[in-house]
Amino acid sequence: MTDTIEDWTRLCNLLDEDPEFAPAVLDAVEAGDDPWDALIDALDDAGALAYLDLGDTGVELAEALPALPRVFRTGVDVDEVGDVDDLTAAVNRANELLGAHGLHLVHIEDPEDEDAYPLVAVTAADVDEIANLISRLAR
Repeated sequence: MTDTIEDWTRLCNLLDEDPEFAPAVLDAVEAGDDPWDALIDALDDAGALAYLDLGDTGVELAEALPALPRVFRTGVDVDEVGDVDDLTAAVNRANELLGAHGLHLVHIEDPEDEDAYPLVAVTAADVDEIANLISRLAR
C-alpha cells in the first residue's frame, strides 16, 4: 500500500499544484474508494480539468483551454484549435501550441463515463512519468 500511496502522491503532484488536490485523492485511496473518481473530481474542483466529450470538436477544446490555470498563465492563443473538427487532431494542434510553453495535454480516463475526454495541462517534461504512473495505477 505504501508504494501505491507514493505513486498516487507523485501523480497528484505532477498533475496539479493546488494544495487541496492531492489530499482529496489520497483520502479516497486510503478509504478504499475509487481514486480515479476522486482524481477527476479533485482536478475539476481545482479548475485544472477540461472536461470534454469524444464527440466534441476543436471549438469546445479552444473554449475550455484558457480556463486551465497552467494554460492561462502562458497567455498562449489557442483560437486556431477551434478550426479543427476532430477532437484528437485538435488536441494534437493544442499540444503543438502549448509545447512552445513547456506544456502538454494529458487525457485521464473517467471510469464513470466512457464518452468523456477529460484533459489536464501538465509540464511537458513530466508526460512520460505521468503516463507510466497512470499505467501502473490503473492495473
